[in-house]
Amino acid sequence: MPIDIALDAMGSDRSPEPEIRGAILACRQLDVRVHLVGPEEMLRPKMREALKNLARPRFGVAPRPRLPIFMVQASEWISMEDKASQAVRSKRDSSMRVGLKMVREGRAAGFVTAGNTGAAMATGKMVLGSLTGVDRPALTAVLPTSAGQPCVVLDVGANVDCGPENLVQFAIMGQMYAKDVLRVAHPRVGLLSIGEEDTKGNALTHATLPLLRAVAGKLGMNFIGNVEGRELYNGRADVVVCDGFVGNVALKASEGLAKLVNTSLRESLKSTVTSQVGAMLSQRAFKAFKSRLDYSEYGGAPLLGLRGVCVVGHGSSNDRAVMNGIRVAAEFANASVNASLEAALAVR
Repeated sequence: MPIDIALDAMGSDRSPEPEIRGAILACRQLDVRVHLVGPEEMLRPKMREALKNLARPRFGVAPRPRLPIFMVQASEWISMEDKASQAVRSKRDSSMRVGLKMVREGRAAGFVTAGNTGAAMATGKMVLGSLTGVDRPALTAVLPTSAGQPCVVLDVGANVDCGPENLVQFAIMGQMYAKDVLRVAHPRVGLLSIGEEDTKGNALTHATLPLLRAVAGKLGMNFIGNVEGRELYNGRADVVVCDGFVGNVALKASEGLAKLVNTSLRESLKSTVTSQVGAMLSQRAFKAFKSRLDYSEYGGAPLLGLRGVCVVGHGSSNDRAVMNGIRVAAEFANASVNASLEAALAVR
């Protein structure tokens, strides 16, 4: 049976075109029904225009009539320039708030937005509330590794200032997400620091380390201690925990490096006739390489700890990123992660 996902049609930098095209892709490739939330007078003509282009090669497969896409009216939206705390209070009919209300009321299994992260966090806490035992929801990113198994990193921007107890909760949430959604049997959990030794790190990591070891003993968590930045990509850890300031810097630096590698590689492959011939012969391998580094393939970052499913995508999301955000929300909802989270938090 198709799963219902509410999509903020006004979230991304170029909304609503990427959201509409992403909804079309999702409904053609996934078993979902998408509810586009935003001002209908703006969305309907854009939707008609996008539907006319269904047969274009970029969509990949033959068009399917009567796509399960529905419009949900919201007269306002929160922009990237809006101050989150003010916008959440003043824009009571925003696309974020209306979409999250659909999740709270059971009309959608999850909500996806490529909009203002702070507003998504604040609105999510206000509309859905936090799970029992969670002080602060955490924004979660899934990174590729050289081992092939992705690495879950949290928090990557929702909470700039954290205490030891917050990081312990992040570790529990990350472990359950890796286990229930990514199907990692015994996730290895690490605490991000500047060295593997217990003496390395700052006041936050020093205070968190013994707490995590104690919790790991109670929950049977596979805690491997401190890990360094390179462990984000070498496959040594399945879950890496840090505060939102450090996590966001690591994530943005990674995105910048991925773009540099792609750009440099493209320029090198065009530099000589020999390299161009080599590029043509290796086209399939280069496409696979690009997809491993492309943020659009990972869809979005779930906000773990909310009493409902909320996925936050990149502001520059394209249609494929939106589609994968919808996929992540559907997988999250189907895995019933929140029930496992509350059970684990109750044990400690």
